[in-house]
Amino acid sequence: MSATTVAARWEAPDLTPPPPRAGPSVEELEAIERAARQEGFARGHAEGHAQGQAEVRRLIAQLEGLIDSFARPLAQLDGEVETVLAELAVQVAGALLGRAYEAEPQLLADLVAEAVRQAGNGSREVEVRLHPDDLAQVKPLLAAQAGARLQADTTLARGDVRVHAEALRLDGSLSARLRSALCELAAARGETG
Repeated sequence: MSATTVAARWEAPDLTPPPPRAGPSVEELEAIERAARQEGFARGHAEGHAQGQAEVRRLIAQLEGLIDSFARPLAQLDGEVETVLAELAVQVAGALLGRAYEAEPQLLADLVAEAVRQAGNGSREVEVRLHPDDLAQVKPLLAAQAGARLQADTTLARGDVRVHAEALRLDGSLSARLRSALCELAAARGETG
């Protein structure tokens, strides 16, 4: 066997570690820290702002609820005061009219004559009910009223008049007339109720 072999010499690989990579400089580390801090601050600011906005919305809703809970009773109270004042106005006006009818019976006689005219127009029997004291005062003034039968009614207050004719009933009580006048006044002013 004659072969020639060439032998090469083996060399061991270089096992020295590579030089360490250079780390960031102090300035670079400070810049990274500043950027991280700013990013954290911005994120915290945004989260805090969002939480603050949510808290403000919650407080506003709570305040609106409180305001509404105060407004409802006030609106109800306004309605009650308005009703009480209207009732008081009716009572005061009724008392004044009652005094006027006592002092000037012709006013009540004119009212009765108008009610009889509206109810009967002379074609029907009309019954007029008055307080006994009012009846005594207006009876002489209504003697010429044809077709009207005057009747004392102790359930009526002074100044009240009730007219009955066939199927017709007219409530001429002071309170009914004053309520009607107040409703007409409210309608003329454009109010309802």
